Amino acid sequence: MTQPKNPKQESGAVQLNWQQAPVANGDNYILEVNNLKQYFPIQRGFLQRVVGHVKAVDGVSFKLREQEVLGIVGESGCGKTTTGRSILRLYEPTDGEVWYRRADGSRVNVVEVDKQTMKDLRRDMRMIFQDPFSSLNPRFTVKDIIGEPLIIHREARGRQMEDRVAQLMQSVGLNPDYMSRYPHEFSGGQRQRIGLARTLALNPRLIVADEPVSALDGSVQAQVLNLLQDLKDDLGLTLIFIAHDLSVVEHICDRIAVMYLGRIVEMAESDELLRNPLHPYTEALVSAVPPADPDIRVNRIILEGDIPSPANPPTGCVFHPRCRYSDGSRCVKEVPTLREIRADHYASCHYAGEIELQGIGI
Repeated sequence: MTQPKNPKQESGAVQLNWQQAPVANGDNYILEVNNLKQYFPIQRGFLQRVVGHVKAVDGVSFKLREQEVLGIVGESGCGKTTTGRSILRLYEPTDGEVWYRRADGSRVNVVEVDKQTMKDLRRDMRMIFQDPFSSLNPRFTVKDIIGEPLIIHREARGRQMEDRVAQLMQSVGLNPDYMSRYPHEFSGGQRQRIGLARTLALNPRLIVADEPVSALDGSVQAQVLNLLQDLKDDLGLTLIFIAHDLSVVEHICDRIAVMYLGRIVEMAESDELLRNPLHPYTEALVSAVPPADPDIRVNRIILEGDIPSPANPPTGCVFHPRCRYSDGSRCVKEVPTLREIRADHYASCHYAGEIELQGIGI
């Protein structure tokens, strides 16, 4: 895949100073993402010449504390999934750094390691895919699906592998007697549990969950979310939870990062972000969350216009074409920096803290 020659000059992405970066309290970071970029080439003509790039992820930076759950939310196409896949190097990042701290305390830049080191890191860094059916091989039995990582990494074979698969199935609430069945014989929630058991097979420390409940109905969503929370507490997991629904994210995440057009526009602890949003885009997302009390009337904010193309993002603030608070001058010309407005609450808006925004339940 052709990459831009100098993505640092091509992008207008926010450059963070780590002294003001959006971090959690403490210094036990398991993951540090610095200015991550993922550009996909646009090719045209008979010779497939590169005429531009889709800037799917354009300068994402954050730090993740061990045993923390970070939610990444935003509309479809904002770059959430691409960010998760780039962190795990399922996509080769165009630029940036992804520093992972191993169990022994050593740090490694995932972007730069060789294939063998990356294979070893895949024991620790795993992913739960969005579609619980297409992510499972229909020709494999459940035993083969869950046991495959154990065989690839030479952890177990034969009877030992079967015992491990049975243990994993029990841990996610599945009957081990069903290990000889195929994915089509299970419901959507059960298939997601199979995928979760496969993810846990190698005892990972970091899991990227890519919208793990979006394809499930409400009652099954609650079951899977409760299961993830229990496993996180029991196994000491660290999670990046990708979703588009804030009402789902608020129940499981310690912090929330809001993405728009490939960039993080706001980050804070879950309760703080939902009750006191500082970015107009976050305000619009929060207004779509139904309140627990049906008597509370919420002023739903409908964003006007279409989402700009990541191949040709707007100048200045990327959200200004749809922002009802845009001044039409500074917002158009000047790129806002992601800065700390309140304690551990960061937003990239020129007028963050000056304009009064609607939070959840207000």
